[in-house]
Amino acid sequence: MAIEESGPGAQNSPYQLRRKTLLPKRTAAASATASACPSKGPMEGASTSSTEAFGHRAKRARVSGKSHDLPAAPAEQYLQQKLPDEVVLKIFSYLLEQDLCQAACVCKRFSQLANDPILWKRLYMEVFEYTRPMMHPEPGRFYQVSPEEHEHPNPWKESFQQLYKGAHVKPGFAEHFYSNPGRYKGRENMLYYDTIEDALGGVQEAHFDGLIFVHSGIYTDEWIYIESPITMIGAAPGKVADKVVIENTRDSTFVFMEGSEDAYVGYMTIKFNPDDKSAQHHNAHHCLEITVNCSPNIDHCIIRSTCTGNAHTVKAILL
Repeated sequence: MAIEESGPGAQNSPYQLRRKTLLPKRTAAASATASACPSKGPMEGASTSSTEAFGHRAKRARVSGKSHDLPAAPAEQYLQQKLPDEVVLKIFSYLLEQDLCQAACVCKRFSQLANDPILWKRLYMEVFEYTRPMMHPEPGRFYQVSPEEHEHPNPWKESFQQLYKGAHVKPGFAEHFYSNPGRYKGRENMLYYDTIEDALGGVQEAHFDGLIFVHSGIYTDEWIYIESPITMIGAAPGKVADKVVIENTRDSTFVFMEGSEDAYVGYMTIKFNPDDKSAQHHNAHHCLEITVNCSPNIDHCIIRSTCTGNAHTVKAILL
């Protein structure tokens, strides 16, 4: 029969003392925290993963190995080699001629795409208005060509390079051009004027090489006295001479002075159209007046005078 111990020493039996030493000691702070926090329910705070609930590690999702077979290409390599031609051409269509030439230096593929005739035709017509390339192989010589029949693979670009450095008479455009330098970045060598007189003044100040493009329009009563070997040519779509009309109602329309022996005027209509059509007051006025020591080249021009009587369309003094 087992004898049950009683008294104060009964709670400190060797078994109980050994059991107490094996249990972790709880600090006062831990006890306070445990008493302050309510116990969690059976699902509260449990993991939402069924595999974690069962004590197993979650399996990693299988990923196809195709994307890991080849390293990702750098952005510039993708742009140069893999971007479709249509997309590259669309990007290039937003560039002006200077940026387009720089893009052509990046790689062989960009060089081919940046020389696309359609891109250069758009830029060319924006600047010069011609619907066919106007070739200018040498001073005093201009002629238009058919793009499909010309020997050069890109006649639009070739003509652009030949005509690039010049002044443009385009009424109303000069203010827009000079107030938007960012829009026309790279065209600093181009000069724009509202009148032919202002462009001729620019020639005298040696701002450019004396090549003046007169764009579509009717220019009336301008004081056009030429005394240097300038080149003035109409710039318009279609039949150029019909779209660029220079007329005077009070004085001779063009007067060539000494010093203009190698001047060139081409592809425009030159009219003397006085208010008073009688010849009585206009015997000294003409469409063209060529003074001494002058031999200008008048090319592809329509010359007309509405003055009646003995007035002459052209007056030339030859010595």
